[in-house]
Amino acid sequence: MKSTRKAWATAVALGVLAASGATVAAAAPSAHRTSTSAGEDAQLQKLYKDAVAEGGRLVVYAGGDKPGQADYLKNAFVKQFPKMKVDTVVDFSKNQDARLDNQIAEHKVVADVVHLQTLDDFPRWKKEGALEQYKPVGWNKVYDQIKDKDGYYTGLFFIGFANVTATTLGDNAPVEAKDFLKPEYKNKLVFTYPNDDDAVLYYFKQLTDTYGFDYLKKLKAQNPKFVRGTADASAQVGKDGYVANFGSSGSSSGLSKTSIPEKSPWVAWPQTGAILKDAPHKAAAKLYMSWILSKGYQATSYGWSARTDVPAPAGRKGIFDYANMNPLGLGRFMNDRAALDRYKARISLYVGDVKGADPADPEGRLGLYPVDQNGTQG
Repeated sequence: MKSTRKAWATAVALGVLAASGATVAAAAPSAHRTSTSAGEDAQLQKLYKDAVAEGGRLVVYAGGDKPGQADYLKNAFVKQFPKMKVDTVVDFSKNQDARLDNQIAEHKVVADVVHLQTLDDFPRWKKEGALEQYKPVGWNKVYDQIKDKDGYYTGLFFIGFANVTATTLGDNAPVEAKDFLKPEYKNKLVFTYPNDDDAVLYYFKQLTDTYGFDYLKKLKAQNPKFVRGTADASAQVGKDGYVANFGSSGSSSGLSKTSIPEKSPWVAWPQTGAILKDAPHKAAAKLYMSWILSKGYQATSYGWSARTDVPAPAGRKGIFDYANMNPLGLGRFMNDRAALDRYKARISLYVGDVKGADPADPEGRLGLYPVDQNGTQG
């Protein structure tokens, strides 16, 4: 998967808009919207001055599985605030939270902002006193369900995992979970190890809850290939005989398309962000969080917005309006770590142990205190 805005935006928007070549049509700005954006822009400019006076430096830890996967955010931020120097470090969220726990325990925090998939970490970090209390610009417009009422963390945007299928399949592409069991897909399916990614694990959990473990046995009989990282799983669809996947977000290769099941469960969640209490660059962190949640950014980004006053992508329902998807479900699943680990152990009996290098850090450079993707230690 290319490390570009378009490539990572497919994850945010389930790949649907980017893969189809469609764009989100912006509604004609009303006087109220214009006033809202203008008011927020003024606040951002004040925060910008504070961040420059602080030194103009920012380090962001982002969850992901490919280097450069969140560069679309960094590039858009620096374009608007050119005096800022930003490094975004991407790794699996489960690695990032361990890295942050270590930094917090050693009183050597080098990250300023984090936005991760490990939704259960944020209430814990709040309780431990590890997060900065801050309500960014646009806070009152963020869905109440995805933000901490006291202002310690908030959902920044929604990510969705559904189907990725080869364009060569045309109208015959699988859509519902049971479609993937058809004989013609034997030896042609590729998945992310569910025991390596909790969002993918939750996808499988919903399927076995709905269809029983008999479904998983039949899926395993299809002889699917399992790889590390949702980006690599998506990227293989349309290549080397692999034609379908579920539980990932699409590729910008043009060889595949994405779709949302009409009946089968799928997954979306609010990628959640916060500022570390011991962040070295708090003014910059406040600017970054406020910029992401501002009307100006949210209205032009891909996918479902964290704000109630930004419409869903063209052709899509509101994020809370799908009968077969609950955007709060992943967070609830992850909050019961004992049950999650039991399910993960059971799944491992079917798919085997995870094999392969970390695709976000294949050479093991990041270490304990990375301040950039090259592994420079802070």
